[in-house]
Amino acid sequence: MSPTSSSRKMTYVLTLSTFPARLGNSGLKVSRLILGIGSYGSKTWEQWVVEEEEAIQHIKMAYDAGIQTFDTANVYSNGESERILGKAIKQLGLPREEIVVMTKVSFFHLAQSQTLQATSTNTDSAERYSFHTIPNAPHPISNNQHIFDSVKHSLERLQLDYIDVLQCHRFDHDTPIAETMQVLHDVVKAGYVRYIGMSSCYAYQFQAMQNYAIYHNLTPFISMQNQYNLIYREEEREMIPTLKMFGVGMIPWSPLSQGVLCRPYSQTTLRAQTSGIAVFWKQAKEDNKEIIFRLERIAKTRGISMAQVAIAWVLSKDAITAPIIGATSIKNLENTIDAIDVKLTDEEIRQLEEPYVAQAIQDHA
Repeated sequence: MSPTSSSRKMTYVLTLSTFPARLGNSGLKVSRLILGIGSYGSKTWEQWVVEEEEAIQHIKMAYDAGIQTFDTANVYSNGESERILGKAIKQLGLPREEIVVMTKVSFFHLAQSQTLQATSTNTDSAERYSFHTIPNAPHPISNNQHIFDSVKHSLERLQLDYIDVLQCHRFDHDTPIAETMQVLHDVVKAGYVRYIGMSSCYAYQFQAMQNYAIYHNLTPFISMQNQYNLIYREEEREMIPTLKMFGVGMIPWSPLSQGVLCRPYSQTTLRAQTSGIAVFWKQAKEDNKEIIFRLERIAKTRGISMAQVAIAWVLSKDAITAPIIGATSIKNLENTIDAIDVKLTDEEIRQLEEPYVAQAIQDHA
């Protein structure tokens, strides 16, 4: 039996209010927190990943708490993440009309035999990350057929008839913007996808793509999934003003900076030690350790977790529709979800923001 709506406490998004809201200027409503499914898949992809049985328990717990929006990608665990989400939707009987499923199409590829797993002896984390495989990706990948094929394979793994939001995982340098926006429009018109979004890129790239779609009466982006947290705020300079200008919703990934903002400065985790993209957070953590110290003090004073304070800070920003959260244990997931009940004071926000040290742009294609 599927969970009933009355048993769930999560509200729809409108900053911190309880009123229904839209993702950007679209008619799509998303939950106040989005569950990131990238944490679920196969340990042969990354050692810290939660595998199927436990992952489905996480998804059920999140849905019971009111989260009805789920974000994944075709590259996460080489497609296994999408498959687990699809199985969970079927197994738990989640009503399709009440949930929002987001996934991504990527423009980087290696043959399956070239995939570097987390157990590789290669110590260059950034290089390892770039080599994760796109399942079923044809050659060449930067063409219309690739996007259609990718969407069809994602739908097969998800066991769904349509994707609510298809996101470009990164900017495609090898294909003209006109072609990319046309094919994204075509997959919407074909009924495979309801809306489209973009993920980490430069503001000028996003503006060029969005303007092309608008001026040519094609489907525009309704969302931007970019990195944003207490120790990485570079999106405030260009991207956030651009999103506000276009009326595009922001659904940031890594609001806890891969767990850096969940624990004292001196502590680490398996994910921090082995993740393919952990290299991106090492400098930000060192540069902004004063923020982590202050985060810990505020959490102790309030009697709540550091994760709750960090998520509450993200939710305090009017540009944010909903952050994407993830966890590798039920306890941590429940703790993070409880952040929706936390409202920081203006002074606490000032204390957390004041020591920020600017960072080099991270993880843009």
